[in-house]
Amino acid sequence: MTDAAPAIFVALEASALGSAIRQSSWLYMAANIGHILSLAVFAAGIAIIDVRMAGFLAATAPGEVLRIFRNVALAGFAGLLVTGSILFTAEASHVIVNPVFQLKLALIALGLLNVTWFEYFTAPKLRKVKPLKRLPIEARRAGIASIVIWLLVAACGRTIAYF
Repeated sequence: MTDAAPAIFVALEASALGSAIRQSSWLYMAANIGHILSLAVFAAGIAIIDVRMAGFLAATAPGEVLRIFRNVALAGFAGLLVTGSILFTAEASHVIVNPVFQLKLALIALGLLNVTWFEYFTAPKLRKVKPLKRLPIEARRAGIASIVIWLLVAACGRTIAYF
């Protein structure tokens, strides 16, 4: 445990749940694999939406892309939350003081802010847009920003172990 970590994270790591995760011969490994699989599902859903919003795949109606792949992205994100929470609990006091993990959390917040803004202000304008029609500039901006943000989140996730 890290003394520099706030007491709540030290307590979380030292809890019965934190100990059980670390002592289990399969739970941490299963959560790690689940995190990677959830990332693949999330990335697939987000990538298709973002690529369409950025102006590609123009032969598809943007409303249909959103309707179908939003659920894929949500399922992947839910899996990431569950498995990430397990991984975090096992090493909370170490991870919370890691600057790359802190950057990852900030980027996730930025990504969720982008999604929220998009869902409330841009997506309603896209529901009836026909295939091959040019999308509003705000849809393109949101799609490109999302691609960049989520790639940075993934890069941070893979880099945490090195700091």
